[in-house]
Amino acid sequence: MHKLAVVICLFFFSAQVIGKGLEAGNLRTEYKTNPRGLDMKAPRFSWELVSSGRNVFQTAYHILVSDSKLALEKNIGNIWDSKLVNSSASIQVAYNGKPLVSVQSYYWKVRIADNKGNTSAWSEPAMWQMGLLNAADWMNAKWIAYDKIPDSLANPLVSDAKKDKTNDNNILPLLRKDFRVRKQVKKATAFISGLGHFELSLNGKKVGENFLDPGWTKYDKQALYVTFDLTEQLKKGDNAVGVMLGNGFYYVPPVRKRFRKLKSAFGYPKMICRIAIEYADGTTENVVSDATWKAAKSPVVFTSIYGGEDYDATLEQKGWDSPGFKAKSWKQVVIVDGPPVLDPQMAEPVKIMERFSPVKISSPEPGKWVYDMGQNASAVPYIQVRGKKGDTLRISPGELLKPDGTVNQKATGSPHYYEYILKGEGLETWHPRFTYYGFRYLEVSGAVPSGKSNDSGKPSLETLQSLHIRNSAPTVGAFSSSSDLFNKTHALIDWAMKSNMMSVLTDCPHREKLGWLEQVHLMGSSVMYNYEVPNLYKKTAEDIRYSQTADGLVPEIAPEYVTFSWGGTMFRDSPEWGSTSIIAPWYAYHWYGDERILEDNYDVMKRYISYLKSQAKGHILSQGLGDWFDLGPNRPGVSQLTPMGVTGTAIYYYDLGIMSKIARKIGKSQDAAEYDVLAASVKKAFNEKFFDKKTKQYATASQTANAMAIYMNLVDPQDKDAVLANLIKDIRNRNNGLTAGDIGYRYVLRVLEEAGRSDVIYDMNSRSDVPGYGYQLAKGATALTESWQALENVSNNHFMLGHLMEWLYSGLAGIRSSEGSIAYKDIVVHPEPVGDLTSAKGEFASPYGKIESCWVKKDGTFELSVRIPSNTSATIYLPALSGSIIKENGRDIKDSSEFGVKKIEKNRVAIRVGSGSYLFSVQ
Repeated sequence: MHKLAVVICLFFFSAQVIGKGLEAGNLRTEYKTNPRGLDMKAPRFSWELVSSGRNVFQTAYHILVSDSKLALEKNIGNIWDSKLVNSSASIQVAYNGKPLVSVQSYYWKVRIADNKGNTSAWSEPAMWQMGLLNAADWMNAKWIAYDKIPDSLANPLVSDAKKDKTNDNNILPLLRKDFRVRKQVKKATAFISGLGHFELSLNGKKVGENFLDPGWTKYDKQALYVTFDLTEQLKKGDNAVGVMLGNGFYYVPPVRKRFRKLKSAFGYPKMICRIAIEYADGTTENVVSDATWKAAKSPVVFTSIYGGEDYDATLEQKGWDSPGFKAKSWKQVVIVDGPPVLDPQMAEPVKIMERFSPVKISSPEPGKWVYDMGQNASAVPYIQVRGKKGDTLRISPGELLKPDGTVNQKATGSPHYYEYILKGEGLETWHPRFTYYGFRYLEVSGAVPSGKSNDSGKPSLETLQSLHIRNSAPTVGAFSSSSDLFNKTHALIDWAMKSNMMSVLTDCPHREKLGWLEQVHLMGSSVMYNYEVPNLYKKTAEDIRYSQTADGLVPEIAPEYVTFSWGGTMFRDSPEWGSTSIIAPWYAYHWYGDERILEDNYDVMKRYISYLKSQAKGHILSQGLGDWFDLGPNRPGVSQLTPMGVTGTAIYYYDLGIMSKIARKIGKSQDAAEYDVLAASVKKAFNEKFFDKKTKQYATASQTANAMAIYMNLVDPQDKDAVLANLIKDIRNRNNGLTAGDIGYRYVLRVLEEAGRSDVIYDMNSRSDVPGYGYQLAKGATALTESWQALENVSNNHFMLGHLMEWLYSGLAGIRSSEGSIAYKDIVVHPEPVGDLTSAKGEFASPYGKIESCWVKKDGTFELSVRIPSNTSATIYLPALSGSIIKENGRDIKDSSEFGVKKIEKNRVAIRVGSGSYLFSVQ
């Protein structure tokens, strides 16, 4: 492992010193490369400085924006010419030109100057396309459907205790329209929303690779539309557009033989679209959804986001979405109402991201075949099958197996299954379109694996795969180390994150699929180290905005589809959950430099603080779930070790501190002063109620209580060391075991890291004999489980406890943002070579560019390779003693005037550097 780690680090270092000059690269608009469907009046631009030099900063930029490629090629910015702007800003640079027009495409480029006297050439061009800025831009498109739900059945916010009014399955429709293109097409764009989900096809071929479009929202308030470029798919002459609709969360059919977590009924599936066609001669034409469209029943005879999906291939109508199809038997569509707000889908779409083939096939009982895909993931099955017309096979997914070897759905929602009825025409291929599940195993009945004995003449299952689906946000981070356990822990948590990263950050990919909010902020840094999610966090903030109640409550779930009757208001009103409305935008601002997310959601935050203030008794908040799923003597659930009031009030105080900073940031100083006064009162009340001055412990002296008091700065400075010592003592007395749950464990890790005690974190998590990550791996988990104990009676794919992921990057690899820095403009590299680790490597693509840290311990030498992106600076902390010899690329740093070296403190030397690649060694 030593040799491998050295090779990785040295290759990483040497690879960065190749190349010369200054360039502007990775041009993006609203975080996206060449996006379509933007609806803001002033989109924001970003780019990266590409330079092989050290200590390179941008000193100026010049942006050109044009409405034609030709004009831009001639260096004409007929829409905006920023002129030369003396500024180091290379992210969040707002457009400031002529008013932008719906549907129009714009092209832009930038050139830059640096502090070395270099000026770049113009960058490669980038583009973006506007969406529909006003309701009138839909060109009288209507919401159309196969049928309209009776008003008596519509219910956008249900109680889990409410009885069904019907047991009927709804009809899943096909919608189609023929149209003719008479001229040469310059550009064609589709703007479409289909609820709950849709698949768009043009001339017999699916458009795009998206899955479960559009993202689910609070449908009685808002829906999303998706933008597609149809230019290449549209042809001169006859064309046909087809749309297939599924239920999603928009309608959960009340069929008792299938699992349902909730029974939302916003309406039956419906669709609205506009296809905007621009011809080469400058004229335009629109194809919109209206009464001229036709509708028919689709081969999808059942679909439920909770219960699965059935497909009858004998009902397929060949060519239904192609020109020339005879639709005489089809009915006219019904014009219906839709959500009052239609916004573009800015978060990355859900897509099929990976495929898994079986690692094992078994037959636990006659007629049943169980496929082990090797990985528990959010997915759908994919089949290729041969058989007779009318033959039916069933696939039941599951995370675990029963003792008899069959699939176990007891903890994940049962029954959820997929049925496929064959049409009997050779090799047939299918996968569900409008639902998904979390599973590792697939149990098949009604078919026999290809190559197995098949005396009964059942269909031959040629292929069965697992198609992993997730939000397609780009991966921006990577981690590895000399510890196999930590590498596997990284993968364990990552699979839970991927499996719950849809259009909502869900709790689990099977029984609920709901946006429980606490994990959005508690796991925020872990997610952001690995994936680029600014637009997903923006959507989460919108979901909260539309789910907030009239009195200011932010429910625990957003979008809120259900109120749970069990537990009363306990499962709707927890400050640790609702505070995501404040904490998550603040974190997004720090990671991405996005001030708009603060401005756009300030009213929501302010109303929520007012709500919390109204609920507090003597400034103490005791409602909700507390430290959910902590490790106590009883079955996990509501907080066992930390009394109610500790976590809720600590979060309340944390909220007030953030609100004060946000208010000052956006120019509301009076609000800030009021939050400061209230925060002082909350702190006083918290310490009076929970702090024992004699023992220097909070409440029950739980790990969560002491850690949160420290992290939220509720502890008076003179008591901080004692409270920290008590936290560490409790961990050590439990044989380095953890007890904190969903709410508390992140703060245990943060407090220990900030105190320089990553050694304690290592001791807690480098083992497999007590509940925790290693314990879950030892029990065979391939995704993070809901409980520390990996209990079989709860979910085995939850990401709420994945807080160690943050430490792998910020602690072991040492990649951090300096205090007060925004978007990693100023970086800290502070690796923690703890325990018996001999190497660790982390990388993270920040808004300014990739940061890399790779260290190796070998033969008494510590080596650290670092990459700092241009237009940023960093402080690098190396483990060193007063007599240590520190070199950079073989040269003693004492002989170089390049580095600002601080004195050695706490066995660390701090070295100030600019951008570039560095190779440090300490002997």
